[in-house]
Amino acid sequence: MLTGIFNKSGVKANVIFFDNKQASKDPWTKEICIYDFRTNIHFTLKKNPMKFEDLKDFIQCYNPENRFERKESWSVENTEGRWRKFSYDEIIARDKTSLDILWLKDKSLADLDNLPDPDVLAGEIVENYRNRIGEF
Repeated sequence: MLTGIFNKSGVKANVIFFDNKQASKDPWTKEICIYDFRTNIHFTLKKNPMKFEDLKDFIQCYNPENRFERKESWSVENTEGRWRKFSYDEIIARDKTSLDILWLKDKSLADLDNLPDPDVLAGEIVENYRNRIGEF
């Protein structure tokens, strides 16, 4: 689950779109498109609030005009692309078929000069702690 997207402590959110179809013995889903909107992105209510411009890349990748012409922005050549497709078999092969999928490298872990503000880090630590206690 994504943590902190909506700038509210304890809020986890994924946006999942489904087609309404009848139940089937064979899965209707052939592939899943995922947009990573958490790695290397830090919004805060005061210093760095989310703006419409922050969603433009997602809207372009989502391609609401023709969802059947969506193209991945991730590739072997462009490992920074946030939009990536996974096949049904790739998802099912994962541990517990989790949709918590990461492929982008967290730059803050590699570049200590690029760390988020200490308040952001502390907030994320507290939020993760509360979520884990709640799950426990």
